[in-house]
Amino acid sequence: MRWDALFNDMESQLAEADRLALESEISERTRAEMVGLRLDDRLRAAVGYRITVHLLCGESAQGELTHVGADALVLDEGRHQVLIPYAAAARYVGLGRHVRTEDSPVRRSIGLAHSLRALARDRTEVTVTIGGGVGAARVEGVIDRVGRDYIDLAAVIPGEARRAQSVGQVSAIPFTALAMIRSHKAGGG
Repeated sequence: MRWDALFNDMESQLAEADRLALESEISERTRAEMVGLRLDDRLRAAVGYRITVHLLCGESAQGELTHVGADALVLDEGRHQVLIPYAAAARYVGLGRHVRTEDSPVRRSIGLAHSLRALARDRTEVTVTIGGGVGAARVEGVIDRVGRDYIDLAAVIPGEARRAQSVGQVSAIPFTALAMIRSHKAGGG
């Protein structure tokens, strides 16, 4: 009987060692896969969910994540939409643990400049939050032009059409200073 107990104990030890080795390999492969995950893929998996984005400038925005681009996202706040460059975000709350990659090279390439050009083309009134090391500042107006790495924002009287006589000043704002751009939803007034 002692031999049976000895062999049973050895088999149990070998089985436990095999189980621990398998768990260790699974953990190591999971860690290796995590290295390749991109933040925009995590964001893409959260489209349709309500998230909060805390910005480096101290502001935050909360809403339904509706679009994830190459270097910016869009939140739906109800009456407004908010365009947030990834570079302005300090942290995201509410993403979950899922990942969804974008297979379309065209969709992957749609970036901040594309969205800003659409706002300029439509002459949409926007509130631009400029972030910096000392907090945030807001400027209202209409995007006149979108350059390679900046926008020209014409300050106009809210509700008035952008005309030469209604422009108070034009500010050139580098993309790197953009924290968020808030606009009324189309048809939402």
